[in-house]
Amino acid sequence: MNTEKLKSIIERYNFLGEKVIDPKVISSQKEWAAFVKEQKSLQTTVETIEKYFACEKDIADAKNIIKTEKDCELIDMAKEELEEKNTLISKLEEELKILLLPKDPLDEKDVIIEIRGGAGGDEAALFASALMRMYRMYAEKNRMKVGIIDINETEIGGVKEVVFSVNGTNVYSLLKHESGVHRVQRVPDTESQGRVHTSTATVAVLPEHDEEVNIVIKDEELKIDTYRSGGAGGQHVNTTDSAIRITHLPSGIVVQCQDERSQVKNRDKAMKVLKIKLQDAARQKAHDEVAANRKSQVGTGDRSERIRTYNFPQGRVTDHRIGMTLYSIDTFMDGDLTEMIDGLKKAEIDMLLGESQK
Repeated sequence: MNTEKLKSIIERYNFLGEKVIDPKVISSQKEWAAFVKEQKSLQTTVETIEKYFACEKDIADAKNIIKTEKDCELIDMAKEELEEKNTLISKLEEELKILLLPKDPLDEKDVIIEIRGGAGGDEAALFASALMRMYRMYAEKNRMKVGIIDINETEIGGVKEVVFSVNGTNVYSLLKHESGVHRVQRVPDTESQGRVHTSTATVAVLPEHDEEVNIVIKDEELKIDTYRSGGAGGQHVNTTDSAIRITHLPSGIVVQCQDERSQVKNRDKAMKVLKIKLQDAARQKAHDEVAANRKSQVGTGDRSERIRTYNFPQGRVTDHRIGMTLYSIDTFMDGDLTEMIDGLKKAEIDMLLGESQK
């Protein structure tokens, strides 16, 4: 391990500790909050570094005893401790390799999730609705807050398209690998012959707009339409034109919001989603340029990539990127995604570790 780098992290942590109790810094809430956030983000790393240095000292002491001591019993004890500490320091080294990997600055962001029914007509819309329910239940299990921004439902309870926000702790880090094409294989309720049908739905997980990035949107670039909020089958939720549809003419991006009864609030939400989409489009362009030069990636970038199959007759969910299959489709659809998400996060870490060693 690079000892100087480890020491510099501890020095930075101690510096931040002084800053968060400095009255001048405390008087500036924004600056104080930034220092507190950075210090908290380094805490686990610093604790691990301190354990690593303590272990190094114990190893040096044990080696010195073995080299200089005459007492056989003390030498045997030192050899036993040396073996234990060598095992521990190897473990700490692996932990530090992961902790010192470059952090994705988006991991702490809240997200907007878009789900659209794909190939398969009504069955695809029903699957899209099931995915929406799955993510909502996962969010509830993990104390996240979900808010519907826009939804287009079908007569039979499906969803042609839904856009919703998920707010909580490190939401993007947990859900970023969900973007892509999800495929379902099952017998629809309307299928009298018992034949298995294949349908798809697309999921896009977009990190919230970074307020520090200035996105300029001119009024003349926008086409704004109002309409009445509609429920399933076109039934109106209310009788006023409060829903908003905004078209960004240069990019062709269309966003809409019918969540609020106030037209002004719906416009504000729609503009927020538009900024998220414009920033995401810029990230996608940069990602595609980088991905073109990379041989391996977990698959958070290509929205057209088929990432997962939900096979109901066999009771399995298979993620094609990491080759993981879970035979617990019912609990999975009830929001029990942790094992799959942990597998995807591990694959991402393994990929980053591999790249860092090149």
